[in-house]
Amino acid sequence: MLTLRSEREIQKMRRAGLLVWYALQIAGSMMRPGITTGEIDSQVERFFLDHKSIPLFKGVPGKVPFPAVTCISVNDEIVHGIPGKRELIEGDIVGVDTGCKLDGWCGDAAFTFPIGKISSKAAKLLDVTKRTLEIAIESLAVSSKWSEVATKMENCAKSNGFSVVESLVGHGIGREMHELPQVPNFVNRDLLRYGDFRIQPGLVIAVEPMVNLGTKNIHVEKDHWTIRTKDRQLSAHFEHTLAVTETGVLVLTGEPVNDDERIDVTKYMMA
Repeated sequence: MLTLRSEREIQKMRRAGLLVWYALQIAGSMMRPGITTGEIDSQVERFFLDHKSIPLFKGVPGKVPFPAVTCISVNDEIVHGIPGKRELIEGDIVGVDTGCKLDGWCGDAAFTFPIGKISSKAAKLLDVTKRTLEIAIESLAVSSKWSEVATKMENCAKSNGFSVVESLVGHGIGREMHELPQVPNFVNRDLLRYGDFRIQPGLVIAVEPMVNLGTKNIHVEKDHWTIRTKDRQLSAHFEHTLAVTETGVLVLTGEPVNDDERIDVTKYMMA
């Protein structure tokens, strides 16, 4: 069952989504050789707390509660990488996924950053994965069912020689970070028979293509969180929280669109 959000509720979610967008800009400003993933996480946490929001990731239950406000996944790590003492080096690609709750409403987004000069294969992987998300945004406005959107996303990745992770999917989002429906970036029999859903005003979903250079198969590390590619080849991850409205698709975790949405974050940014 889908929970459809009112225009007023969507505007409240935009406030949370905007903080997530700024958090990713702060993380992006820190991307350079020698920085540790833990330093990036600490700065994002400082920003969220200064703006009276609740980081969504820290303390998420599991065999071990997730210890950070960001998931930072490097190179062959697909998602859920734990920030710490690891120093980034030239040529890395670094996925940062984060979210917050503000006044009871959630936002969630991710971006994969290059560290300095990266290989041509890595650059293409980033471009295609980002384009896959853009296709989803464009297609939501003209499609009637999610399977139509997912087909286009899957075709974008596979036509460029990459694989789509099928063990992990996007999700509905609202009062909680993870709500129904499940939002796959691919089409299979289960989606068509049981999981497809209608695209309609009030729908709010977190769409997050995860695209691999090699196999789609995954491996979970001993820390119980970090998920890698089975063949240890590169993976990229992009995500936005999207709302379908009567007038189109709103990217709730997108950049500011007017002066009222602008926040001075210079004190958090690394020059």
